[in-house]
Amino acid sequence: MKLNQVSSVESVENAYALAKSAYAALGVNTDKAIRSALDIPISIQCWQGDDVVGFEGSVGAGGGIIATGNYPGRARNGDELRADAEFAFSLIPGKKRFNLHSFYAETDGKKVMRDELEPEHFKKWLVWSKKKKIPLDFNPSLFAHPNANSGFTLSSADPKIRDFWIRHSKASRKIAAEFGANQNSPAVNNIWIPDGSKDIPADRLSPRLRLMDALDEILAVKYNTDTITDAVESKLFGIGSESYVVGSHEFYMGYAASKKIRLCLDSGHFHPTETLVDKVSAAMLFVPGLLIHFSRGVRWDSDHVAIYSDELRDLCREIIRHKFLDRVDIALDFFDASINRIAAWSIGTRSLRKGLLESLLEPYKLLTDAEKAGKYTERLALMEELKTLPFQAVWDKLCLVDKVPVGMNWLSRVNQYEKEVLINR
Repeated sequence: MKLNQVSSVESVENAYALAKSAYAALGVNTDKAIRSALDIPISIQCWQGDDVVGFEGSVGAGGGIIATGNYPGRARNGDELRADAEFAFSLIPGKKRFNLHSFYAETDGKKVMRDELEPEHFKKWLVWSKKKKIPLDFNPSLFAHPNANSGFTLSSADPKIRDFWIRHSKASRKIAAEFGANQNSPAVNNIWIPDGSKDIPADRLSPRLRLMDALDEILAVKYNTDTITDAVESKLFGIGSESYVVGSHEFYMGYAASKKIRLCLDSGHFHPTETLVDKVSAAMLFVPGLLIHFSRGVRWDSDHVAIYSDELRDLCREIIRHKFLDRVDIALDFFDASINRIAAWSIGTRSLRKGLLESLLEPYKLLTDAEKAGKYTERLALMEELKTLPFQAVWDKLCLVDKVPVGMNWLSRVNQYEKEVLINR
């Protein structure tokens, strides 16, 4: 699928001129919206590129996490993962970050236990990050390990197991702080654990008390806030923790509020009938900030590729409407091994950037003025009218401005990369 570049640019510009006029009639500056949308950093998850396998020789993620499918071309080492990420970046407009798990350490073939990881084991990532001007974020990996086989890590009743994971989480915060110092931007260090029970527990309290004590010990080590942003992430359930999850939303909401750290809300980690949209403004009254993972839950699976869905669009609007960008870190968290992995990165990230742009194009003052005046008919009518404004023309212009493929042009590049690189792995 190819378009003539000259006619493509001309058609984009012509369509944009009409769209610009339509939005201007509502008091919206589309040029400003494009600049603002491109300036919002999105943290792209490294684990989409290799099915959450990492570099320890593991055959799968474990801990209630599974990437289904066997599409050819999975990245097998750091060089391949970085090359694939760079290619994906060339298809995706706007500022980007790259999010690593601890088991993407590169130890030159030496066996290094997770509780012994140091910043030096990520030196290739640090060099790459600085060279490409792509800031890094981080996560301790509390799964896919013999010490996680019981289903309990930081909440384990076995002090040896619990202490191992406490040491690992401390090591991860040290690494994240080194990332932040290297890039002059705080690295988000997000703690998620798989702890829970397949069947109904008799004691729901004790594991949560142990988790609280473990987190207190991990976070007792202080780092400069210019280098690290701490966050904690809940989940409704996972495979093997269907009946009880220690780190529930209520637990982490209370913990984040009391400890003044960021709360991570993952759009795939709640009941299918729940939405994050109503949680954002409520949580922001009590926590210093949020880390939002854009994902897509489908039945039991919480990590489908993010799409330009109503929920994604509503969530972007909630962030933009209330000017929460300075207190919200925006990230992606999905993994799909059934389709081209680079295409998954591109689809998910471009969809999120679309949602942010659309939100910045909303004439929010017109909506709130009508609401304050009790003109609910006008409010609803305007909301409906906005749905059919020529948004696609503004999105195409954004891609043109940032020199990334317009429309479906990106897919032909992915197909060519697959033929030349991925299929040979």
